[in-house]
Amino acid sequence: MPTNLHKNRKKRGHVSAGHGRIGKHRKHPAGRGNAGGQHHNRINMDKYHPGYFGKVGMRHFHKQKNHYHCPIINLDKLWTLLGEDKRLECAKDAGKAPVIDLTDHGIFKLLGKGQLPKQPVVVKARFISKLAEKKIKEVGGACILVA
Repeated sequence: MPTNLHKNRKKRGHVSAGHGRIGKHRKHPAGRGNAGGQHHNRINMDKYHPGYFGKVGMRHFHKQKNHYHCPIINLDKLWTLLGEDKRLECAKDAGKAPVIDLTDHGIFKLLGKGQLPKQPVVVKARFISKLAEKKIKEVGGACILVA
């Protein structure tokens, strides 16, 4: 920005340039950044940022994410693993029920959100929720738990 457009041009000749004689325009009077959050700026922190300081919960030393790795899928997305063509093919032959092995797809747990089409399916998974199991059995399917 050229100098002639700076706001300060209008303040030339006025001693304090709009910042007052008493308070004085100093660099960082309350400290830089979040300084003083537990001291002189405490009121602001307590009022507008409650819970900023302190800890919560328990510590878990040497946490390995692998132990908690459990990808999920809901019932409404179950058939997308096979595809619509396969579903229609299986719907024609009433005697056959396709086997969907979730562990082959890298999925460990089956949850029960959504509806299943009215055709039987055999699902193999490490974990299956009660609701998912109930809905699969309602359409004539079966659940197999694998390690």
